[in-house]
Amino acid sequence: MTIDAFQLYGTHLVDPPPVRLRAGKLEADLANGNLRTISYDGTEVLRAISYLVRDRDWGTYSPEIADLRIEQSDDRFEVAYLARCEGPDDTKLIIDVRIVGSPDRLDFEAEAIAPTGFETNRCGFCILHPIVGVAGAPATVEHLDGQIVATLFPDVIEPWQPFKDMRAITHAVMPDVHAECRMEGDTFEMEDQRNWSDASYKTYVRPLALPWPYEIPANRPVRQKTSLVIRDARGSTRHPPGMSGGAIKLELGARTGTMPDIGVIITPEEADATLSAKSVLTEIAPQELLFHFDPGAGHDVEALRRFAAIATVHRGRSTLEIALPCKSSPSSEAAEIARQMQLAGFRPDAIMISPSVDRQSTPPGSKWPECPPLDEVYTAARAAFPGIRIGGGMLSYFTELNRKRVPDGQLDFVSHCTNPIVHAADDLSVMQTLEALPFITRSVRAIYGDKPYRIGPSTIPMRQNPYGSRTMDNPAGARIPMANRDPRHNGRFAEAFALGYAIRVLDAGLECLTLSALSGPFGLIAGPAEPTEQGGRRPLFNTVHTLSRLAGASWQECVSSSPSEVLSFVARDVAGARLHVVNLTGEERKVDCGACRPADAGKELLLAPFTTAALPLAD
Repeated sequence: MTIDAFQLYGTHLVDPPPVRLRAGKLEADLANGNLRTISYDGTEVLRAISYLVRDRDWGTYSPEIADLRIEQSDDRFEVAYLARCEGPDDTKLIIDVRIVGSPDRLDFEAEAIAPTGFETNRCGFCILHPIVGVAGAPATVEHLDGQIVATLFPDVIEPWQPFKDMRAITHAVMPDVHAECRMEGDTFEMEDQRNWSDASYKTYVRPLALPWPYEIPANRPVRQKTSLVIRDARGSTRHPPGMSGGAIKLELGARTGTMPDIGVIITPEEADATLSAKSVLTEIAPQELLFHFDPGAGHDVEALRRFAAIATVHRGRSTLEIALPCKSSPSSEAAEIARQMQLAGFRPDAIMISPSVDRQSTPPGSKWPECPPLDEVYTAARAAFPGIRIGGGMLSYFTELNRKRVPDGQLDFVSHCTNPIVHAADDLSVMQTLEALPFITRSVRAIYGDKPYRIGPSTIPMRQNPYGSRTMDNPAGARIPMANRDPRHNGRFAEAFALGYAIRVLDAGLECLTLSALSGPFGLIAGPAEPTEQGGRRPLFNTVHTLSRLAGASWQECVSSSPSEVLSFVARDVAGARLHVVNLTGEERKVDCGACRPADAGKELLLAPFTTAALPLAD
């Protein structure tokens, strides 16, 4: 089956396929000069080894690669190239790279030199360990002083770096097979990237406690090296794991629960467009409208009047999300917002309130910004909005909630968002973030117990950047981290991603899940000057519409033999039971769903790329 790339990705630009490198049982994908999916004997050892350069807003440079040379034989591969980054004010960084692989060793060396000096927040290696099968597992860390410590990869997500001053880390890949990753040329430390919904633990160069941005001096080479060493004590008999290439099998599991309510976010900037599309809003019938209100951005009583008009055509509940300026006392600011709400005739069912400054991240080693005590903020909200549920948490991401854990004694619910393009924006990395979501929700439950819990708005494009001064403009529709527009939001990729997201957080017992706006760059319908016809429904509409109709239904887990490729669950309501399946890949996938007893389909189902399906089940 041939499907136009635009239908899948919202752009005709496609990630170029990687070059598969092999040396005996050691394999890796070469993509954009870096290594992905590094495996030994069919098992993933490292998710990536990358040499990355970040700008002062933590944006990632896309270097121009020249003089690429690739040599391969049965038991060895070698890669060499030059990479050039163009910085502001005609500054340049040139990186000379050499990668060598053998059956039990992989070396990745790089020398960077800046002819005129170069400003960066980070320049060097990032090594990613996978999380599935690794979280909570033993590891051995060698520190710069030679001390060797037996430890564990974090299970519940660590807010701060679990390991610092690293020289090497070793873990078991499978029984009797160990992998040592050794880093040279600088001081390395590890952060738990599940904080940002990345499906990895990241070991990176230059401690965050050091100042940034910093300057690479002119004509002073910066040399680094990462080595992966495999120690296989299994003997001569090898039984490579992995699938046989047949159908992906689905089987009913034991876990059950109730489907969450579905929300849609509406900003003052999109209020008029939302009103114009009220018939579409009525068709979706989300249980919750989440109205965003930021006095610091100029939002005032007129915005609240628009919200009131939208609320009158919505049959569900509403929440006002307030970014409280905290420039004066929280009580006076909350009282002023309450006064404006009364003038506008707008009374939401809930308030989600957070200091505006808390949308910005406070990395390790940084000073916390001035902010009133959160208990004072919540007390002010209780006084200003009597009889209305009060929620708190973060308007940004789980990272910020994990690092600044809000006191929940006065709160009726806690909330945070996620974003899949904080660190990487290629198709594989974005889909892999779904693996991290169960760890995030389990970590929230570890902190807040059974407190009512909401997630969202969580979209592929980034609505605000906690780690820099701005989100990244993306006029060319490329795949770039921290972009305020992402082409895949217009394609079936987003439809599949959203259903995969909902499946991955089923266990959290969410009160509400918000995955989109109605209009605008995060919306379900296209606006002017967008590739989809204005007012046309993006494929994401299908997922949000389906999830909205399923709110309150019971769900039962469905176990996939390859959850990175296909996810599913069973939903039961008054209309009966249906098996919901999603293909998370850009290729066709054959699915064996016979164990789930579909009523109107054969045992096997052929799913097109990024396709969702709903099959009725036999009684």
